[in-house]
Amino acid sequence: MASESGFGAIQSANVPYRVGFLLVDNFTLIALATAVEPLRVANQLAGSELYSWKLLTAGGRTVRASDGMAVMPDAALRDDDHFDLIMVVGGVDVIHSFSSAEIRWLQRQARHHVLLGAVCTGAYILASAGLLDGYSCSAHWECLEAIQERFPRVQTNNRLFTVLQERMTCTGGTVPMHMMLSFLARRHGRELSTAVSHMFVCDRVREESDPQPVSMLPRLARSQPRLVEVAQLMEANIEEPIELGELAALAGTSRRQLERLFLKHLGCTPSRYYLRVRLNRARRMLKQTSCSIVEIASMCGFVSATHFSRCYRKTMGRAPRQERVEVWTPADSATDPGQTLPSSSREALKRASSEPTYGTLEKNVDSG
Repeated sequence: MASESGFGAIQSANVPYRVGFLLVDNFTLIALATAVEPLRVANQLAGSELYSWKLLTAGGRTVRASDGMAVMPDAALRDDDHFDLIMVVGGVDVIHSFSSAEIRWLQRQARHHVLLGAVCTGAYILASAGLLDGYSCSAHWECLEAIQERFPRVQTNNRLFTVLQERMTCTGGTVPMHMMLSFLARRHGRELSTAVSHMFVCDRVREESDPQPVSMLPRLARSQPRLVEVAQLMEANIEEPIELGELAALAGTSRRQLERLFLKHLGCTPSRYYLRVRLNRARRMLKQTSCSIVEIASMCGFVSATHFSRCYRKTMGRAPRQERVEVWTPADSATDPGQTLPSSSREALKRASSEPTYGTLEKNVDSG
């Protein structure tokens, strides 16, 4: 697997493969941990230093993870530090979490043909640097709309991870571990990769081609495949919604049976679920993009901005314009339940509640 750059680069057996993890403000700790730990265990099982790594930040300053934990880096960003792979670790509010200094440093690394990667929302930062133009990339579903709208030359996909010769990107949570296991298999063979997965008590290594789960249906993926298939069709057809009868036909079932499945397993009708899918997409676009409300209404399958605003207010409890300007502020009242939280967890809640990719817990709201 010889090449001048990328995961197949040949090096001396005595020189470890050097990995730099660029941490930006509000990075997710689980994404970092699941990317680093496979390298540690690979060294342990091989009995030699196959990999070395450093945690990097702009200026070498301490950075806080999305859970409020402060992390001290190993080094600042320097041009005389040489890496074989640089992983950008993103997280909460990625749009506002990086600087021009980090962008310029990544661009200089790319000119030296360093393999560049990203986990969680880190793909947004690589895209901002122009380093994903023409590449296929994976990213956490919460930031896909932002990448698609702001960087049309980036080929986004819905796969768990994407490993190419000079780029490797993945979604969040525990997926970085699976991407790194694939990376280890490409460089060292399946035996080492499998042994590492066994150390993590990982009974199934997920494949690059696996799609991100539909956000509301992970628990139903195996037991109700038709329901999940319809939900995926809904997710893929937002701008021009598909009629319920056609959805049922595409899933190989009847309209009545489809309605029964939705009511039994999701507690709502298919039409209501489809509306929530479209409104959730609209919410992410309101938070992540500069598209007008009229444009968002059209892209989410509503006949007019007035109809969109009425549905949005009824379901989400606020107007689309409020969604854009709302900023979370802690209550001063002594009855505020958040006052009992430890300082780090309270700060994490405060920062998460005001960031533009903040997830929501779905509520059952009668469509009327």
